[in-house]
Amino acid sequence: MQEETNWIPRSFQEAAKNLAKVAVERFVKPDRVVGLGSGPMAAAIIREMANFDRKETLECIPTSFQIKLEAQCSGLKLVDEDRMPEVDVVFDGADEVDAKFNMIKGGGGALLREKIVHSAAKQIVIAVESRKFVPTFSWPVPIETHPFAVHIVRKKLEDAGGRPKMRMLKEGYPYVTENGNFMLDTSFDFPPDIRKHEVELKSIAGVVEVGLFTRHADTYYKAQEDGSFDAIEL
Repeated sequence: MQEETNWIPRSFQEAAKNLAKVAVERFVKPDRVVGLGSGPMAAAIIREMANFDRKETLECIPTSFQIKLEAQCSGLKLVDEDRMPEVDVVFDGADEVDAKFNMIKGGGGALLREKIVHSAAKQIVIAVESRKFVPTFSWPVPIETHPFAVHIVRKKLEDAGGRPKMRMLKEGYPYVTENGNFMLDTSFDFPPDIRKHEVELKSIAGVVEVGLFTRHADTYYKAQEDGSFDAIEL
């Protein structure tokens, strides 16, 4: 379930470089507060920010330890969450984007912090490979759950028609998020109203956050295998 990584399939690497240059030129301006989300395409944008001629004026908020290291290697200035209300733009990826531009995120485990940054950002920019644009969701929804509540949350998810599965490490231990929580990757037969579904899942006591993202991005970059990309504006 670890899809939101910084590894880009070879066939999409040229597209990642091309869209990263365009995204940085368009959205990165001096003195901006920038949210740094996850995913290989978002990581490519972060690496491109290293070439921004006034990068020392940027203040960046990473959403995971992995992205924090990426930003540090790119020479970007990192700031604390007290700058969150001032986020100008967030660059992020997704595990899937459906026909109505809802997203499933959380394959890399950072969905809570990503959703917080999304809620604060004035603009959202999503960059993903074309294969991740789908008519309807097929991925399980990552559901970050407090350890105390994992058994009751599992039961309530089953009652709601879900098929939850505890995310595990290859060593056989439960995956633990950077926030100290467990992840229940839950398959559903998705209803037509994804926003309502997101709210219903979030209302279960013990659920910390849900990997359904129904706030639409301002721009989606759709990377193609031939090195080109499409920009979708909403």
